[in-house]
Amino acid sequence: MKRLFALAALFPAPALAEFDRPIPQPQTDVAEFWFFVGSVALIAALVAVQMLVSRR
Repeated sequence: MKRLFALAALFPAPALAEFDRPIPQPQTDVAEFWFFVGSVALIAALVAVQMLVSRR
């Protein structure tokens, strides 16, 4: 049983040594535009819900 744990402890070591962290890519202008459009749509929806709820 001890040999199995020792073998299991050594097995993932080579795989972890080759791991390279991914580098985040910069955000594009198109992505920023669609994020802005989505944000404005969300705010408009919240305003519409507030207007509907306040009438009742």
